[in-house]
Amino acid sequence: MIDKSVASVASAVADIRDGATVMIGGFGEAGSPIELIHALIDQGSRELVVVNNNTGNGRVGLAALIAAGRVRKMICSFPRGTTPTRFPELYRKGEIELELVPQGTLAERIRAGGAGIAGFYTPTSVGTPLAEGKEVRQFNGRTFVLEHALTADFALVKAERGDRYGNLVYNKVARNFGPVMCMAARTTIAQVRELVPAGALDPEAVVTPGIFVQRVVSVPQPAHESQLIAAGESYP
Repeated sequence: MIDKSVASVASAVADIRDGATVMIGGFGEAGSPIELIHALIDQGSRELVVVNNNTGNGRVGLAALIAAGRVRKMICSFPRGTTPTRFPELYRKGEIELELVPQGTLAERIRAGGAGIAGFYTPTSVGTPLAEGKEVRQFNGRTFVLEHALTADFALVKAERGDRYGNLVYNKVARNFGPVMCMAARTTIAQVRELVPAGALDPEAVVTPGIFVQRVVSVPQPAHESQLIAAGESYP
């Protein structure tokens, strides 16, 4: 019997190794798998390459993972959060690398990785420092930059509901990068607010089919980044 459910967030991330590339879902607070990120901090892996839309906020979640010195490189669109984080300081000191990617390009690079497409040409970033060193071609009189696909060893995502097969349903805009990251990672780990019996999800409502998910862990009362920050919380 297929059963991808695991007992805890700790066991879900136990095999993430040093140097792994990890895609982490979330658009700011929306869809951020805070419990999985905190479990990764506890787990101790280092030298991680993290792909996310931003670099987190406050002293929890992704921002806490970065502050703990576990991330070697960030690939993201917005390296500064709405609240103070350690990332700018670490970057200025040369203690963390940054690959800055326009948001639409980031989403398409991840989607291409999941679809098995090696790269694509886009007019975004033409004539800017982000295009330096990249292949440039002309199509119909317009200049395009070659961007390479992104894949990962692991993806950490947050969903609203899931079943033991790994099928996922998201909460509105909290899906954001989750579906494409699930496709682009070798091992996808999803935390879900509600783990439901097989057959309970409407097939027409499933956004991420279980074939793209390897582990599902139940987190019935997930934390909200903004509430933790407002309360002055930090992790660990």
